Amino acid sequence: MKSIQQLPGEVKPVMSISRSPDPHPTAKLLSCAAQAALASLDARGAITGWTEGAHHLTGYTADEVMHRPAASLLTVPAENGQPADVIERFRAGESWQGELAVRHRAGHDLHLTVHIAPMVGGDDRMRWIALVLDQWQTPFSELGAPMLAPLLAHSPIGVAVLGPDLRFIWVNEALTYGGSVPLERRLGQRLGELFPHMEVDVLEGAMRQVLETGQPVLNFEYFGRSPVDPERRHAWWMCFFRLEDAAGHVLGVWYMVMDITERWRARERSALLNKASARIGSTLEVTVTTQELADVAVPGFADHTAVDLLESVMLGSELVPGAPHSITLRRTGQRSVLAKNQTAPGRPGETVSDPSPSAVRCLMSGRSVAESSSDDSAPHSSLFVPVKARGVTLGVAHFARSQRPEPFDQEDVNLAEELASRAGVCVDNARRFTRERTASLTLQRTLLPRALAGGTALDVAWRYLPAGASSGVGGDWFDVIPLSGARVAMVVGDVVGHGTNAAATMGRLRAAVRTLAGLDLPPDEVLAHLDDLVISLIEQEGASEAGKEEPDTAICVLGSTCLYAVYDPVSQRCAMARAGHPPPVVMRPGETAACPDLPAGPPLGLGGLPFESAEFDLPEGSLLAFYTDGLIENGNQDVEAALSCLGEVLAQPGATLEGICEDTIRRLLTEPQSDDIALIVSRTRALGKDQVASWNLATDPAVVSRARAFATRQLSDWGLDDLSSTTELIVSELVTNAIRYGSGPIHLRLIRQNSLICEVSDASNTSPRLRHARTTDEGGRGLFLVAQLARGWGTRYTTGGKTIWAEQSISSATGAALLGAISSELNPDAGDAGGFSRPVRRMPQSPAQHQT
Repeated sequence: MKSIQQLPGEVKPVMSISRSPDPHPTAKLLSCAAQAALASLDARGAITGWTEGAHHLTGYTADEVMHRPAASLLTVPAENGQPADVIERFRAGESWQGELAVRHRAGHDLHLTVHIAPMVGGDDRMRWIALVLDQWQTPFSELGAPMLAPLLAHSPIGVAVLGPDLRFIWVNEALTYGGSVPLERRLGQRLGELFPHMEVDVLEGAMRQVLETGQPVLNFEYFGRSPVDPERRHAWWMCFFRLEDAAGHVLGVWYMVMDITERWRARERSALLNKASARIGSTLEVTVTTQELADVAVPGFADHTAVDLLESVMLGSELVPGAPHSITLRRTGQRSVLAKNQTAPGRPGETVSDPSPSAVRCLMSGRSVAESSSDDSAPHSSLFVPVKARGVTLGVAHFARSQRPEPFDQEDVNLAEELASRAGVCVDNARRFTRERTASLTLQRTLLPRALAGGTALDVAWRYLPAGASSGVGGDWFDVIPLSGARVAMVVGDVVGHGTNAAATMGRLRAAVRTLAGLDLPPDEVLAHLDDLVISLIEQEGASEAGKEEPDTAICVLGSTCLYAVYDPVSQRCAMARAGHPPPVVMRPGETAACPDLPAGPPLGLGGLPFESAEFDLPEGSLLAFYTDGLIENGNQDVEAALSCLGEVLAQPGATLEGICEDTIRRLLTEPQSDDIALIVSRTRALGKDQVASWNLATDPAVVSRARAFATRQLSDWGLDDLSSTTELIVSELVTNAIRYGSGPIHLRLIRQNSLICEVSDASNTSPRLRHARTTDEGGRGLFLVAQLARGWGTRYTTGGKTIWAEQSISSATGAALLGAISSELNPDAGDAGGFSRPVRRMPQSPAQHQT
């Protein structure tokens, strides 16, 4: 890599060697130029050139002094010459040397020894060059060649003079490299002849440019192989000037050179670290982070890079300091200057089946391992560096060089460890984030329903968008719960706050609502019980968290809102109650969407205020949209406008429920989300008359046989003759219990959907209780038989009494087979009859109970 850098817009003067009685004019000029503080003047004494050395010496930049009279920089006249005398010398075309007082830009005086000599340009106009020798008090004429020659010869900056044919005619001691390139070997030789391993065309090209144009080349940087260190790249800083005599004859070119390899390598290291800081860790993805490490290292640091992480890191396991217990590595990042990586077989994502011994040693010891190969194998130098964070080894990074000839040294090891350390912290952050996010998502999936099923009563679609998209958890919740009698409950709630704490609180409320829904309570009573639960939670949290500064879950649960509704597909009516939650949007067929007149109710946890229910007719095909406030109060949008927009989406003809959800989110979520969003859209179904059969029965034991006959005929009409025997027994037991322990009127209803439901209602509020009859008891086995024959049974209370129901699966099993199984269960020789083969839904008992 080679480059030429020249100050833009800066025209440098051509140096001219004046014919003076000084026996060593060339040495004098070389010495002056070595000081690098010089200026060029036109015939009137105005400054036309200004070097960087003059800038550092006087404080004035080139822009500040260009075209100004040089005399304007002088202050009090010096002892050895007046400014007026200097001007007269200019006019006479004579050279001058002496001491001048120059005002520094900062305000103080500089006493400088200056040499001013005439200079002839290509247009034959007279010009001048002023060279600052030093701030010595001794006049220049007293120094003499004996002092200048040793200064030039022993300068740490290399100086050389080459003739017009670019052959060395003079070099100082610094360019002999401590005698490794003797002076006699250099003189008369060209660069390419002395150093055939170096690419010197660019150097000679720069010198030819100076010889042809006379314009000096400054700040030239060259990268190549050093004569004393041919295996490692070096960097040199150079300056080239053309030498002329007073008549303008070109005598040659001279250059100054200084080895800046350490500064260049420090600059490269700094640039690489800056690049690593900007690129590594841009995401919280483990594989992306390690690939960024490989991309940064190649080609600036290595020719090949591969990053392998422990399998336990990829799984998100908790790690402990020290050597890993098992070494199973997975390739997560790789980059090479070649099309195919020749140093580390395998591709990203694959398991490293056979890690190298050096990689294993690096992992076990936690220290870097550097290797070099003397043969022609690729790579010739390898470096294994542990990827660590917080004292824990996460993996290993393999750096290799195959095209770059220099091996890895200690500075390279330090740099690689710095890169791996930065990547390790980012990898560990990504690992921790992945583990916590996975735990949060698992919690969320556990607490929220994975699928909503409205059975034969509702078609349902939903969307859930937590505000903390990175964590994936929030405080909003929803559910659809099947109830007895083919009914279904819909619930949506909103917990204060976001994140894991709010999600945990949401899970507790959702579980409580599911339990309360199983009691078949009216919506207002469900919210009343939920309110009591919230108050209890607040009291418990307040007692357990007393004295702690951290916020507790009571903050999340207090002020939570909830909307609870129960829809009956038989009566096509819906009962609702809400606790501080926004009302739903309802659209009946042929009508416009609107929010029903539903009492608001207080948020949960306030206590002391009642909740009220309201019932509405919902014909088949009605649409209901339940949502949380994050949908309609996002950003600065107007709530009424948002509800109107939701109504327009519901009114779209032929729209599917999924399409309604997508369109609603797209149209209302126009700004960055600030709150959790839950949306449930459902379409009602109805059970036709051919799916429901009912009879009113008298409170006479003689009606039991007629009830069985009604049920048998209805099952035959429905094509469910296989369930006749079991249904006869269930109807017989439930009607008998209603006649014996209840009060009239008695009502029998059969519902056929995806299951067969048998319901018996009476005006009594006493609840039946399942008991275990002894072998000597004459009764007490009725509900036991019902529980064995049905997949579920229970009791729900109504405004006029209670309803006992039993639900059977519609299958090809015959009643005789089921009754045979029950007979086996009831055989006294089988022991205790308490082991039920079917799930039983146990209902809370009222104060008045009876046994059957």
